[in-house]
Amino acid sequence: MLFMKYVVLVWALLWLGASPILAQTPAPSPNRIIEPTDTVRRTAVRTDSLRRRFDQERLLNGIKAYTKRKTIAGKAAAALFNFTPRREDQAGLDAALLDRQYDRHNYKIVRNINIRTLTAFGYSISDTTRVPRNVLEKAGNAFHMKTSKARVRQVLLFRAGQELEPQALTESERLLRQTDELVDARVFVNERTSTTDSVDIEIITKDVFSLSGSIEVRDVGAGVIGLRDQNFLGQGHRFRNRYEYGRNQPQTWSYRGSYRVPFRNFIYGEARYENEFQRRIGGITVSRDFYSINTKYAGALSLNSYDYGLVLKLPAPGELPIYSPIKYSTQDLWVGRSLPLRSYDLGYENPGRMIVSGRLLRTNYTTRPDPNYFNSSAFLGTIGYSVRRYYKDKYLFGFGRTEDIPTGTLLSATLGYELNDQGSRNYYGARISTASYNPRKGYLYLSGEFGSYVRPATNDWQQGLISTEVLYFTRLYHTGNYQWRHFLWSRNAIGLHRRPGELLLSIDGERGLRGFRGPYDLRGTSRLVLNYETTVYTPVSFLGFRLAGVLFADAAWLNTKTKRTLPIHEKPYLGFGAGLRLRNEYMPIRTFQILLGYYPRGLTDASGYRIYESSRPYYDFSDFSFGQPGIAQYE
Repeated sequence: MLFMKYVVLVWALLWLGASPILAQTPAPSPNRIIEPTDTVRRTAVRTDSLRRRFDQERLLNGIKAYTKRKTIAGKAAAALFNFTPRREDQAGLDAALLDRQYDRHNYKIVRNINIRTLTAFGYSISDTTRVPRNVLEKAGNAFHMKTSKARVRQVLLFRAGQELEPQALTESERLLRQTDELVDARVFVNERTSTTDSVDIEIITKDVFSLSGSIEVRDVGAGVIGLRDQNFLGQGHRFRNRYEYGRNQPQTWSYRGSYRVPFRNFIYGEARYENEFQRRIGGITVSRDFYSINTKYAGALSLNSYDYGLVLKLPAPGELPIYSPIKYSTQDLWVGRSLPLRSYDLGYENPGRMIVSGRLLRTNYTTRPDPNYFNSSAFLGTIGYSVRRYYKDKYLFGFGRTEDIPTGTLLSATLGYELNDQGSRNYYGARISTASYNPRKGYLYLSGEFGSYVRPATNDWQQGLISTEVLYFTRLYHTGNYQWRHFLWSRNAIGLHRRPGELLLSIDGERGLRGFRGPYDLRGTSRLVLNYETTVYTPVSFLGFRLAGVLFADAAWLNTKTKRTLPIHEKPYLGFGAGLRLRNEYMPIRTFQILLGYYPRGLTDASGYRIYESSRPYYDFSDFSFGQPGIAQYE
């Protein structure tokens, strides 16, 4: 309770300090003639804004003064809150297109590659004078194994002694930032040593503190133990383990684990295993994605085994679900080829690519819960067009680190043929998505997808899906030391002619209302979700975690009646809430948030309120790269 009171107190101070955002108005256009009455109105708003800003600064100055006291409480406050301005925040980072920063060095010989790796705590890529200053930073570095230079070289798209291909530097920098073990990277040419025919490349990377664990005690004899490492031995190996004990189920324990190994040429191998009540899954995968626009070949081989219980009929209220056993294995192989398009700009590649890919998926059942589940061999082929461009900006999903914003266009068409025990059927699918970004207008992503099986003999359409997605966030607004954005997200999924028992769509958590946990039978065939969020980034640092305030409002429509298609006829489920979000860019679990949500209907708790914590990001970017050919995901 003491911790919750402290969180509520900090929340109140933050939102009182952020109150000036309510009084901001855009600056008048220089071409607009302002009437006298308009001038008076703007003067009044400006006066009120200045007064509130004065209150904010007085509040922050009061906290700063308190941290300088020599008392025990003052020293404790100084240890908790950090008001030291960050040089990288002061310098700022304008949104910039990544494509053509180094055109003048195209096709020069790479003479030397100098790599400098920085450990997780206390160092800065943009401030070379920054070093670990306190016991926490030094102790954290002592337990951290720095990323090896060999691992950094694995990610680079260029080698010493070779010609520097167009966009190799910017793409390498982006790929380094997107690895799990690095939080930021810079790849640039040493202009002092460059000549007309050769260059030296400088690389600076900063690590994430890769080792993490968790212990959760839920009751006497019940809890969860987790252990993860995203950069085992500094080689980029990743393992994850989660063991839960004392479960109130026939199998009182559960385990989930995986181990992934990176190889050269962006090849990854992974093994995974999961074991819990009515669910046992294992598999291995070797894969290579279209990691860059210059990637010519991609593919994967995956072998999986499934053994779990399936609920074919929803139980009546108060009754336990009846599980029907299902066991099967899959063998999955796909290969893709990227074809570059002609460029009419010398020294600069066309970012557009035509991509063709094929996939073979075999499914073999040893135990079937229903005759509709049958052995099958599916052949899928996809042809598509992809354009990818990236921008750099800050304060999107991170709290100040450099982030790469994907924009572009993706068009694809998929044809498939499935041969099974009951005959054969065709598959038809299509997808279109596009995104644009402007530092003044924000980011907009649009996507639509359709897929369905068809039995040609009877023209019977089966297991279809129509899905759409819209993600928009505004530009970054500033008020003093505070910054904020608004997010709007819409996701729709409409099931068409689904199988009996395929009431799979839920509105729990990340798939619908954040923080919502409804009864098991709250599932349907179609779903419409709207999410709104305002995030206020504060200048306050708490034990290395940057603080932000969050307000959200969610709505979801769920169709639970199989005779209907659209969910808009149903009464919506709503969720409203606020909370604190803490983020440390240098930790493997970077985000931790405490939220209070109110749900007028559907929540298992009759009060409608729920206080919960979460470490999973709610929003994320969709890239415009092709993956394996597949059917539209109904989940």
